[in-house]
Amino acid sequence: MAVLVLIAVRLLLEIVAATGASRYAQERLRFGSCRWRRLRPQMRRPRELSDGEWPYGTFLQRLAPPVRMTLLGLGVRRQVPAGQIVIHEGIRESHLVLLEEGLTKVTASLPDGRSALLSLRVGGDLVGEMSALNNAPRSATVTTCGPARYSVIQPDRFKRFLKEHPDAALELAAMVSDRLRWSNRRRIDFTSYPVKLRVARVVAELCRTHGRQGPDGIIIDVRLTQPDLATICGASETSIQKALRELRTDGLVDTDYRRITVRDLASLRKLGNLESSDD
Repeated sequence: MAVLVLIAVRLLLEIVAATGASRYAQERLRFGSCRWRRLRPQMRRPRELSDGEWPYGTFLQRLAPPVRMTLLGLGVRRQVPAGQIVIHEGIRESHLVLLEEGLTKVTASLPDGRSALLSLRVGGDLVGEMSALNNAPRSATVTTCGPARYSVIQPDRFKRFLKEHPDAALELAAMVSDRLRWSNRRRIDFTSYPVKLRVARVVAELCRTHGRQGPDGIIIDVRLTQPDLATICGASETSIQKALRELRTDGLVDTDYRRITVRDLASLRKLGNLESSDD
């Protein structure tokens, strides 16, 4: 996985060099107050979306408004229900998927037949970029967690878009690098921290990327099962249950059916050895 990501980054930088780009994009990945929107029954035209509607760190949020509008006009729109697979692991195909609304999960098959939850992607995120750039089989499966809308973009159109908009190519390279950094952090966490601290780190990060302020704390708007959380943290489901029970006893979190509410984010971050500068 890491090798494929590095290849993708190299290809992106070569595209930028060929176009004579003279500067790097100004903003790096920022996680922060993600604004969540209720999925509306009617499709909205891209021009009706404002900058603030795209969560921080997503590919669409990184782009300048005119460039964003160009990208939104490249693909064919689809609207699907929950449980729809939009990218299949192992299939040799090269189109990209630009998520516009909804939540998706990225999973990969394990040797024992189970699936590992690798990450979550939301409206504004781009998925499938590695296969589009290197023509390799899909490395993971992307499935909708609820009603979703997305655009399917053909690779030749996307590559032309990157050549015409070198800043977008640089932002894509930065996004791929940030995803690699996140994966590396997870691997380091597995070997460096006990389960309770891993859970604290993952939950604190989910607060920043998928959280909204509620009356009793920050509600993580992601319907995660305990097996899902176990695969993210690299622990057994029993260990996750124990860690969540201890975090509830400490007054840091509340848990409900597939929902986590963080009551004391500062203490949770301190427990997970997370500094304010951590991405």
